[in-house]
Amino acid sequence: MRLLVATAVEAEAVAVRAGISPDAPIDVLVAGVGPAAAAAGVARAVALAEPGGRPYGSVVCAGIAGGFPGRAALGATVLATASVDAHLGAEGPDGFIPLDALGFGTAVVPADPGLLATLRQVLPRAVLGVVLTVSTATGTAETASRLAVDHPDAVAEGMEGYGVGRAAALAGLPFVELRTISNAVG
Repeated sequence: MRLLVATAVEAEAVAVRAGISPDAPIDVLVAGVGPAAAAAGVARAVALAEPGGRPYGSVVCAGIAGGFPGRAALGATVLATASVDAHLGAEGPDGFIPLDALGFGTAVVPADPGLLATLRQVLPRAVLGVVLTVSTATGTAETASRLAVDHPDAVAEGMEGYGVGRAAALAGLPFVELRTISNAVG
């Protein structure tokens, strides 16, 4: 079965394509920036692939991310154990309330264990941990500190993982998020 690799922008897609063999059963999709665009792009690609007789067997979200200092260094490769939407929830008097706590669904897409294990074999030095999905890149030390406290297992933040993961989950496809750290969170 073919693999769908979703990136946010063309520069990420170019980097991914440069690392794969032209005859590999891998399609690289520029799905768009942010969880909604990424989910819509992946859902469309998956929906069109099956009736065309070329279904996907799994989905990877790939691209750059911000790394939490002390957890994922600049240039590190990160494999997400789960993709968590850090902005999906509600504001309450005591701070942020995640969607899961509200009882309206989940803001967590766990990585497929088999796909994660396969990538771990290929990338043995990759940092493992949660990758947060944010709609606004964290730009202050205060917000970075809050996120680090609220998500002690988070190693990085990106903008598409949760959306790609939800689209894959709804299609019944294994999913994992793969990032390279381009900057520090905050």
